[in-house]
Amino acid sequence: MSGWTFEGQPTALGGATVTLVEGGSFCVSGRNGDIVAGGAEGVYHADTRLLSRWELRVDEAPIEPLQVLPAEPYHAVFLSRTRPRPGRVESTLLVLRDRYVGGGLREDITLRNLSDEPAGCVVEIHVGSDVADLFEVKTDRIRHVADIDVTSSPDGLRIYSMSRGRGVSVVSTGVLAVPGLLTFRAVVPARGEWRAAVHVNPIIEGEESQAWFSTLERAEPAVRRADWERQVPVVASQDAFLTQALRCAREDLGSLRLFEADYPDDPPSIAAGAPWFMTLFGRDSLLASWFALTLDRSLALGTLRRLARLQGTRVDPLTEEEPGKILHELRFGVSTPTSPLGGNAYYGSVDATPLFVMLLGELRRWGLHREAVEELLPPADAALAWIENYGLKDDFLWYCRKTDQGLVHQGWKDSYDGVNFADGTLARPPIALAEVQGYVYSAYIARGHFAHESGDTETERRCTERAQRIREAFNERFWLPDRGYYAIGLDCSGVPIDSLASNMGHCLWTGIIAPERAVVVVEHLMSKAMFSGFGVRTLATDMAAYNPMSYHNGSVWPHDNAIVAGGLMRYGFVTESQRIIMAVLDAAKAFGGRLPELFCGFDRTEFPVPVPYPTSCSPQAWAAAAPIHMMRTLLRFDPWVPYQKIWVDPVLPEGFGSLSLTGLRLAGTRIGIEVDEKGGTRVSGLPETIEVLHKARSPISAMVTDNS
Repeated sequence: MSGWTFEGQPTALGGATVTLVEGGSFCVSGRNGDIVAGGAEGVYHADTRLLSRWELRVDEAPIEPLQVLPAEPYHAVFLSRTRPRPGRVESTLLVLRDRYVGGGLREDITLRNLSDEPAGCVVEIHVGSDVADLFEVKTDRIRHVADIDVTSSPDGLRIYSMSRGRGVSVVSTGVLAVPGLLTFRAVVPARGEWRAAVHVNPIIEGEESQAWFSTLERAEPAVRRADWERQVPVVASQDAFLTQALRCAREDLGSLRLFEADYPDDPPSIAAGAPWFMTLFGRDSLLASWFALTLDRSLALGTLRRLARLQGTRVDPLTEEEPGKILHELRFGVSTPTSPLGGNAYYGSVDATPLFVMLLGELRRWGLHREAVEELLPPADAALAWIENYGLKDDFLWYCRKTDQGLVHQGWKDSYDGVNFADGTLARPPIALAEVQGYVYSAYIARGHFAHESGDTETERRCTERAQRIREAFNERFWLPDRGYYAIGLDCSGVPIDSLASNMGHCLWTGIIAPERAVVVVEHLMSKAMFSGFGVRTLATDMAAYNPMSYHNGSVWPHDNAIVAGGLMRYGFVTESQRIIMAVLDAAKAFGGRLPELFCGFDRTEFPVPVPYPTSCSPQAWAAAAPIHMMRTLLRFDPWVPYQKIWVDPVLPEGFGSLSLTGLRLAGTRIGIEVDEKGGTRVSGLPETIEVLHKARSPISAMVTDNS
């Protein structure tokens, strides 16, 4: 997942940082709460670094970190102590920084005196803002802004750049403010406390807005979080590690939700991940909300609606916008050489458009109201029209960037070297990726079902024929008979890109692979060259470009594995699917329950714990949602409400114990699913009209009218 103007890897934040997130805002600091100038730390909002320095000093000395007490994803308390006061061996002043992030920052500072004598001290906060665009920080290409104006007032500081239209207001009471410095003169009673609250408010285009936690009572993020906790289903499992991973998934997805002020009645969409991708992404947001369906289907609806509003309407080579195309990412920063389009959308994604149609089809199967489907069908048809008019050639969807500032590769492996031949040669666009053809195939299947339900026989016939043609062409052109697996893609000359990669696991997920070839495909995916012990690698170890510490050429991505496991289960490879899921859950355990965006692909026999990837996003939406999708895969839960059927046939791994899911939204009601230790299953709360089939649904047929 790369930002569109940058195809290398982001600046590493280091293991000693703490990240707090809420919607499109986040804060990265050290473990004592300080934000030190010169690195990637800061308070960010609207793709702008509002604070690049925020250092607390007591009597001119830095504070010593003791512990970070995490609370909600947007909230933490930093515990530190001051240096020993004159005449004392140990410090007697405890420092608490109670921090809330969202639309800016609120920090409540408390000094607690643990001695029997009052303590007088000077508390200083060194404040700086470079109003840097997020991409400038991410790529370590920060440009000096000459017109940053800093003014002081009786209650704080105002820092603003006219050229960038960005700035920040830092406000408190009882403070002496001069440019770059807030000073408090504190007297802390014996065994008592001294407190000060500091508010950091963004200024966008000259307008100051209050941080979302300016008042703690009924703060909007807290209210939303409480609502989220009440509404999401409750999962109970005897497997402690699954429970832990699902709890982290719920917290992270809740913190990554994006709400639009202009559409207050709409459900939220979801940001891709912290720290660099706290915004709407086409591919990432679609897949993450798909994975999260078992937890909350409103994320999928909100994501689809927002992407539909931003769907391409014109041809613009600079942004790669085209009519019907779904965007790659949305940004809000100012225009800079690193991010030349500023707050515009960038459309350089080949797979977001078919994924949009796929997700709409999946959501309808869960019993979404027909009105919502009818609202989104025209955008879905526009998406298919984009595929046919702008990308389809020889029955395949191709990509090639339209601007030098865009991404060279526009599938999910979008780093500059993410698509290569077995000998390491980089593939040259235009490229037709294997998994993208699966997505297009599945998109036409989904649209055909809509047509079947409405009695539109002509559209049903057209979609069925198109899907069959794509499937036949794919199995003919992408199959490598001498290798026994599918090519990752076709290059600009139509030559198969012959590297052994995880992409064909996505093809299993969409059902485009010929059933008779599934066995050898699965053998390759589960081979020692591909399976690390903590998941399937993005690239096999015997490929020339393999590097377990790379972004896309040998690393392990949880979301990739969730899709591969789902594909294996779809084709009936239960044991292999279970093995991948348990391996990823083992990795989650090693990471404290929270799966990162990716981790290194070293073999588990060499290193018994997963090796972190230094610049991996965490929390990250599709990694957070991966355990939810894996749970659904193990349940083999497949609703098809329009046809009044639900398939559920759990295959929980041995020793997994029982599992229950309560309050799952489906077919206009809430249902429960209980699985005992022996696999016995009970579904409660369903309307009598819906039939429960305790078997796995026949998964591979391409015929849209085959609903058996």
